[in-house]
Amino acid sequence: MKQVVQNYKSGELAVLDVPVPGCKPGGVLVRSAYSLISTGTELMKVSEAGMSMLGKARSRPDQVAKVMQSVATNGVPATYRKVMGKLDSYTPLGYSLCGVVEQVGAGIDDVKVGDLVACAGNEHALHAELNWVPKNLYAPVPDGLAPRHAAFGTVGSIAMQGVRRGEPQLGDVALVIGLGLIGQLVVQLLAASGVRVVGVDPDPARCELAERLGAAACGDPASAAVEAAVAELTGGHGVDQVYLAAGGGSNQPVELAARLCRDRGRVVDIGKCRLDLPWNAYYEKELDVRFSRSYGPGRYDPEYELEGRDYPIGYVRWTERRNLACFLDLLARGRVDVEPLVSHIADFDDAVETYQRLKDGDLKAVAVLFRYPEHAGEPEAPAVAVPAVRRGGGASTPARSAKAPVRLAFVGAGNYATSMLLPHLAQRDGVELSTVVTTTALSAANAQRKFGFAEATTDLDAVLGDTSVDAVFVVTRHSSHAELTRKALLAGKTVFVEKPLALTEDELAGVLAAVEESGNDRLQVGFNRRFAPLLQEARRRFGARTGPASLRYLVNAGRLQHGSWYLQQGTEGSRFAGEGGHFIDTASWLLEADPVSVYAVATSGNEDLQVVLRYPDGSTATISYVTTGAPGFPKETLDLVADGKVLRLDDFVRASVYGRKRWVSSRLPKARDKGQSAELAAFIKAVRTGGPMPVPLESLVATTSATLAVQAGLAGGAPVTLARSR
Repeated sequence: MKQVVQNYKSGELAVLDVPVPGCKPGGVLVRSAYSLISTGTELMKVSEAGMSMLGKARSRPDQVAKVMQSVATNGVPATYRKVMGKLDSYTPLGYSLCGVVEQVGAGIDDVKVGDLVACAGNEHALHAELNWVPKNLYAPVPDGLAPRHAAFGTVGSIAMQGVRRGEPQLGDVALVIGLGLIGQLVVQLLAASGVRVVGVDPDPARCELAERLGAAACGDPASAAVEAAVAELTGGHGVDQVYLAAGGGSNQPVELAARLCRDRGRVVDIGKCRLDLPWNAYYEKELDVRFSRSYGPGRYDPEYELEGRDYPIGYVRWTERRNLACFLDLLARGRVDVEPLVSHIADFDDAVETYQRLKDGDLKAVAVLFRYPEHAGEPEAPAVAVPAVRRGGGASTPARSAKAPVRLAFVGAGNYATSMLLPHLAQRDGVELSTVVTTTALSAANAQRKFGFAEATTDLDAVLGDTSVDAVFVVTRHSSHAELTRKALLAGKTVFVEKPLALTEDELAGVLAAVEESGNDRLQVGFNRRFAPLLQEARRRFGARTGPASLRYLVNAGRLQHGSWYLQQGTEGSRFAGEGGHFIDTASWLLEADPVSVYAVATSGNEDLQVVLRYPDGSTATISYVTTGAPGFPKETLDLVADGKVLRLDDFVRASVYGRKRWVSSRLPKARDKGQSAELAAFIKAVRTGGPMPVPLESLVATTSATLAVQAGLAGGAPVTLARSR
């Protein structure tokens, strides 16, 4: 078999042919599917190997102390031979992987051959085709979790143990210093625990990523913005915990921790950074400094790790293995998302080149995965399991080559498809427009000519049966959306359907039945406004909130032209049923929840609607959907009020945020960006990578149910309680 090794003396990296490890009792032999490069720990080791002997000594004073002790005990010649023999040998790399059990050792009864497991340990979860892994260092992978995501299990356990050492509580505010791989996971774990997080990192891209993944605010350590964010979130008291996830020789993280931590707060060291504690600062606040030891209790205990002796759960709740299993469960339930952290997936045979690119800085990455030959062509399961919607077990995401174009088919080529979707897709690299299907041949031929579809047809079944098509766009009249979506899901396709997903509860139930029957939940509804860059920026500027919010959304829809098929309510549903999901989705995205009830009233003739949505935390959103306003007034204006702050959006042309500081965007060009391009980019990425869909299925269903509940509320004259909520 092949394995990645390094010579610590010369710094040489190589992929060597080595013997296959035996399957000893108390463990399993695992064939690797994906293994994760720790861009912090491993690159530090690779960099150290390239140093001079003096540089190596300076970087590892702990090892120098051991050498001096050996000199005192064994003498110089014996110590020299021992040290040089150890340095001039190949050592393994890697400690986090996912693979398939190939052989089960004696005494193992919790997994069987063919099971998928996540593995840990810098001696057992190596960058190698096969590894023997003892019982307490592996955990079964939950159904539906993609192998490449399960490969994050070990680093996730490290982050989880660090968070546990901080003992966060609901409502706490935490500071995470260092937003590399571990820091990004710490941010997500804290956010999932109900903690508001401020991140610190000199890399703006990593700060932006952390904010997307749940941080309230992030910034450069030298920036006043970090201190301002901490002051705002804590009322000037300072954060409850600081998590040091940074590396390097600077003492800045420790000093920053003292400055921004509250009285008697906790400072948890997870990474490997300089720890020259400024005595006065730590003494005067009586700060509690804690260390987090790798994956959790059991680490470095050979009886636990090698002999499989577990600690009683009544005495040690979270061991290495329980942390690993817990992190995998969070991944499977979508509480933590590692897909945005994957900067690069390299073939295992290219390991040496990949390490060199990382070392030289040619490859900028948070996380890099090795993909092993035996699994390069296997299908990936969806990354996020959505528990509120039942799935079947029969379908999975089709395998794709990373370099192969995403092949798309369009069902429908009307005005919206040809003006708002296809222009973005036709210009996008890595996308191939395969087939366009319409009910009339001419419209299909026109779309083929204009946008370069390879084929044009009126035969939907032929497209659904084409295994080379990766995704199907349903851009037809509203009344056909649910049925076409249902058929495409049953055919195993990833589906993008323009709003609405369904016009009735029965239609929605039919779509969900198709998801359950096929096991295929790869669905996106065209709710594009949440992807609008201006609104995303305004939301980021607004920041996290602590109390309930009031949201007002005025939609000056205007009157439809005579003859518009939108007026065919008998077949196409009400106008609000057709497009109201846009505004409900936007409100729910801004309020970070799904509505629990809907109350709707209308003026005489149902021309103008007032829709009031209630949310789990007491927030409300009022959507005024009017057709009787002045045509010259902007179509969409939105105000979000909470915690002494106001966010204002003026028709996707200008946005502003009023708080301690005022932010006003520059005025955009006349062509408003309502997020279609960004939405399509996110969808194509999900198709290409097999990662989670841009919007969780539960959210799509909740928005659709709330939209449909408006009509029921109008008929009943009372609030409608929604069965589904996040």
